[in-house]
Amino acid sequence: MATAAAPESSLLSLLYRSYPAAISPDATEPDYLHASSKIFPQVNFGETEEADIKQWLNTVSGLKTALASDEKPVIANILAQLNTHLASRTTLLGAKPSVADIAVYALVAPLVEKWSPEERTGEKGYHHIVRHVDFVQNSRLFALQIPEEEKVAIDVTDVKFVPKPVDPKEEKERKKREKAAQNGGATAEKELVVGKGKPEKAPKEEAKGEGDAAAAAAAGHKTQKKEKKEKKPKPAPAPAAPPSPSLIDLRVGHILRAVNHPNADSLYVSTIDCGDAPGSDNTSLDEETGKTVRTVCSGLNGLVPLAEMQGRKIVAVCNLKPVTMRGIKSAAMVLAASPRVEEGGDAHAGPVELVNPPADAPAGERINFQGWADGEPEKTLNPKKKVWETFQPGFTTNENLEVIFDSNAVPTVKDLEGKPAIGKLATASGVICTVKTLKDAAVR
Repeated sequence: MATAAAPESSLLSLLYRSYPAAISPDATEPDYLHASSKIFPQVNFGETEEADIKQWLNTVSGLKTALASDEKPVIANILAQLNTHLASRTTLLGAKPSVADIAVYALVAPLVEKWSPEERTGEKGYHHIVRHVDFVQNSRLFALQIPEEEKVAIDVTDVKFVPKPVDPKEEKERKKREKAAQNGGATAEKELVVGKGKPEKAPKEEAKGEGDAAAAAAAGHKTQKKEKKEKKPKPAPAPAAPPSPSLIDLRVGHILRAVNHPNADSLYVSTIDCGDAPGSDNTSLDEETGKTVRTVCSGLNGLVPLAEMQGRKIVAVCNLKPVTMRGIKSAAMVLAASPRVEEGGDAHAGPVELVNPPADAPAGERINFQGWADGEPEKTLNPKKKVWETFQPGFTTNENLEVIFDSNAVPTVKDLEGKPAIGKLATASGVICTVKTLKDAAVR
């Protein structure tokens, strides 16, 4: 491949070829540090991000030196650092593209090309570096001009080992057990100290008096125990709440970043802030932002560009039972619209458009269908009750591209007294959720 040349010349060649308006072919030493804003003029880079770009360019330079002198421990250390960093990020900055990603690609792609399948995706392989190389060379976010025959051949389905994702609940329990074990010795010691001071034996007369008093108290206790108390009538069970789509926990979600699923071509893996409290079930702490987030797998790869999944607001279904999808636990669902299909047709053929909540709505804000916001959602929907399957056929869009609930499509609530036939999906302030272009579409 073309990038197998010396890394410096390879990077220059790649930049000249891909961004002729930003990188002059006459420049022999481009200002890499400030090249990102020229290559990606639509992206704003803060001071912290500029510092991160500088740091990664220095890391690339260090890796280049180590490769030239074949310093294997240094090479392994830098690659491990890079792989760990990319484990929870689409790009080196998280979601934003930068010249540092291209520099890493130019230097590391020739290495990946030579790696064995075990080195790529084995138990000790560099899964995330391989995924990053594949993303940079193919993504429209970078739009690199690389002929197909010069790209690194990567089979995303060829995964030798699937790292087990950390279960936040199990991790929390493990920490509790460790803390209890650490405090166990101190507790035992405290009890031993308390038990040291035994009271002196009382004189016989005194002991006898105490015994008589104890016997009398015991007799009185038995008498009281025999007296039966009148049983209070049990309160009547509360009337069952009428079935409603409000049982489904719909919230504003903020996608912090999304990446290709390492083991499935059709899936994205998104890190989403759904407004959960720290330590909530099925959540984890995002180290980059400090926010409590959910990991969500969605079958949108090839239907929604990955660039459109970055740093945006969506509507998340937050109380479906979590499922593990090709080795990664998914704890919510991203709501999207697609054209209706005839029975037996391909419901995933596309096009697909994400449901858009108000851009200024905070992550975690509850969203309800107007006229149907009459109850609290269940903590976790019981799959046996098929709540989602019951109400989802009524989720659709109208002529104004608004997301609505059409109760006529749900027999259990059709013509329910006091309920509207149509309810628009809206925030508490009354702002309606919409889609871009799809009218009379199925929303799921």
